[in-house]
Amino acid sequence: MQIARLPDTEQQRLEALAAYEILDTDAEQAFDDLAKLAAQLCQTPIALISLVDPSRQWFKAKVGIEACETSREIAFCAHAILQNELFEIPDARQDPRFANNPLVTGPPHIRFYAGTQLRTPQGHAIGTLCAISNQPKSLSNEQKQGLQSLGRAVISQMELRRKLKEIRQINQ
Repeated sequence: MQIARLPDTEQQRLEALAAYEILDTDAEQAFDDLAKLAAQLCQTPIALISLVDPSRQWFKAKVGIEACETSREIAFCAHAILQNELFEIPDARQDPRFANNPLVTGPPHIRFYAGTQLRTPQGHAIGTLCAISNQPKSLSNEQKQGLQSLGRAVISQMELRRKLKEIRQINQ
């Protein structure tokens, strides 16, 4: 198993994530709906909105999994945030970065992973919208484009949430 390196802009990335004040918040329908759409679009049993903090990936929304977070050391999303394009692993058992990962060798037995980066307007990848299956597969170009569109919608929702909070604070 290969642990993902830290991004060169890790401190700025973490500051951008903190500015959303979203970690450890309750479930929200808008985010849950986007995760459900990702699972349907990609035809996978699992989809997550995953935010990567210093030590873990925390799930703002989830479909098909009970866990609320995992260690950053074993997180596929920690690798995905380092990419500029959609990050797709057709069969994790065949990828030396993940073949011995406990999420592959044990529950939920990840075989397929596709994650699109959640990029702030300033360009910081704070997490992913990802689709996961326990069966090897690949996404079509249409599915890849759709997942990326949904990822942009997640960031738009986060921006809206942040701006509404700012307006409420001004009006108090």
